Amino acid sequence: MTLELLPPEFTVCQLAADSEADLSAPFTFFARTDEELSLVCPLDACPASALNQQDGWRCLRVKGPLDFSLIGILAELANCLAKAGVPIFAVSTYNTDYLLFRACHEKAALAALAAAGHEIE
Repeated sequence: MTLELLPPEFTVCQLAADSEADLSAPFTFFARTDEELSLVCPLDACPASALNQQDGWRCLRVKGPLDFSLIGILAELANCLAKAGVPIFAVSTYNTDYLLFRACHEKAALAALAAAGHEIE
């Protein structure tokens, strides 16, 4: 499987209101549930009013698009990283999956995925 390491450093944050989110930034993921509002975005796009914020994430994109009939893509990648002791935060879109991991785990994450036969661009 081919993975692409995205260039910016990301942040994961909680917001009080959806109007705080700037959805025009590239690689922005916004989720609203009955319990919270979450935003994943480049570090420089995080609203100053965020309730909680976790900085220092890197992001891998699975080269897609992936067909909805495919099974186990995210599980395979998550298991590979779990065995290497790398915690992840996963986000999926219509076309593909994204895996975020802390920048401090970058070498271990990339080495584990490469050792498992995944190509990283």
